[in-house]
Amino acid sequence: MRAIVQDGYGSVDVLRSGQLARPEPGADEVLVRVHAAGLDRGTWHLMTGTPYPIRLAFGLRRPRNPVPGRDVAGTVEAIGSGVKTHAVGDEVYGVAPGSFAQYAVGRADKLVRKPANLSFEEAAVVPISGLTALDALTVGRVSSGQHVLVIGASGGVGSFAVQLAKAFGAEVTGVASTAKLEFVRALGADHVIDYKRADFADGPNRYDLIIDIAGNPTLSRLRRALTATGTAVITGGEDGRGPTGGMNRQLRAVVLSPFIRQRLTTFVNKERGADLARLTELIETGQVVPSLDRTYPLEQVPDAMRRLITGEARGKIAITGFTA
Repeated sequence: MRAIVQDGYGSVDVLRSGQLARPEPGADEVLVRVHAAGLDRGTWHLMTGTPYPIRLAFGLRRPRNPVPGRDVAGTVEAIGSGVKTHAVGDEVYGVAPGSFAQYAVGRADKLVRKPANLSFEEAAVVPISGLTALDALTVGRVSSGQHVLVIGASGGVGSFAVQLAKAFGAEVTGVASTAKLEFVRALGADHVIDYKRADFADGPNRYDLIIDIAGNPTLSRLRRALTATGTAVITGGEDGRGPTGGMNRQLRAVVLSPFIRQRLTTFVNKERGADLARLTELIETGQVVPSLDRTYPLEQVPDAMRRLITGEARGKIAITGFTA
């Protein structure tokens, strides 16, 4: 099968086109014929091998799975002996490591029915970012009537967080660059803040919940923007340096939180199929719409990664052209 292959960690230069044997599903796995794959920040982390602690799970000197990509949308090609939830020919989407290839294997419990109102390209950009946004809001205990601030509102996770917070009845303020403010408004944000012109922590507003995706604000700034008993949920790392792999701010938040009235927390995305099914319901009822920035054919994954790294994308990028 055709695939994008990564033989080591580094910049986009480690990515190349290659030919690999088609994988076979295990007992509880599904083989998906890939129609489209999503590109997310996590794939960049796995390309660079940062923060360094992730190499303990994915390979010390090179990734154990040489094919990058995790988001997938496609058709079930084969199922393992223990799979009862899927059948050959089903249109599915979800998480399948190695999705930048014509075929990818994923756990059956991390793949669900593709939303009927989405194309494969649109569906492919939902799983990782949508699940991360849903987890962040769940951990943050979002509720109707709250004032929610989303830092990094124009990115993959942020574009879902804005829409999900609105769907849950919150009043939402999105933080983004000047060029992306209208995009964030179009997502449904009630208010926007241009981070190049204003500091969200210095304004008159205080927020019940802050979803911090950008990974830059200090804890003191987050606390200034919170209500007296508000919650800040921090997702994502800062860099790959040091023994904590750039997770210093999250660790400080968890240590500080028990001693103050405000709640500072973080989480690890569980990638649950049940949560993806919940997203499917919200998508099919029109409450959440994937923001597809643009598509790139499989051979142009390095170009797609460059667009992601430069921060040009509004929402998510999809990879296509697997059947050519």
